[in-house]
Amino acid sequence: MIEITSQRSRMDVDEQSMIETVTNKGLREYAASQVIARYARVRSRAVDLGAGSGAMCDRLYSSGCEVLAVDRDPAVYQGKHRFVARDLNDAGFASALGIASFDLVVAVEVIEHVESPINFLRNVSQLLAPDGVAVITTPNVDSLPARLRFLFNGKIRMMDTGSDPTHISPIFSDLLRRQFLPRAGLKLSEHLLFPPNGYQLTRKPLAWPLALAAAVFPGDSVLGDNHIFVFKAAT
Repeated sequence: MIEITSQRSRMDVDEQSMIETVTNKGLREYAASQVIARYARVRSRAVDLGAGSGAMCDRLYSSGCEVLAVDRDPAVYQGKHRFVARDLNDAGFASALGIASFDLVVAVEVIEHVESPINFLRNVSQLLAPDGVAVITTPNVDSLPARLRFLFNGKIRMMDTGSDPTHISPIFSDLLRRQFLPRAGLKLSEHLLFPPNGYQLTRKPLAWPLALAAAVFPGDSVLGDNHIFVFKAAT
């Protein structure tokens, strides 16, 4: 670890040397096949928050779900399923979609774009039908590359000027569990990471040494570029 950190110090741990500023390819496919598919059942009512073009809606539909697509910009949506234009920053957007109406709520790489993550999660909780689940992904700002980046230049990985400018709300795992979820009325049911055993956005010469070094760091989020959280309504 000493060798790694001294190397990073000399390179100033900037975005160009630490990570690729590209979309994390495979995240949606991994979340859909490894997580969402286990909860998407025939006739389940599913809502995709931040649906974008509608690719995830198609996956949900192919699993037998009745699908509602939600996004702020209707011009982006290209799917064939029911669509509702809604700003997910609105304090009570769940009321417009249907309180306790959905067996499955999906939000892939959305929560980091909203102004109030707690408000967003509270609305997610309100959308859930009894025994419903929510699958939410977000950049992993707790990972070892993220910790090193912040240590050496004080910038949050995937949240700085070289990243998507609409990334405004980093989600720290510990704070999410201790503060956000109780206030939102949710509980954590499952937590996965993508990729599960390393880093896809870190340049290859550094990815393996960092993955090995991660073994000595505390916490369950030092690996992976993205969190995949499964939530249920708190009882």
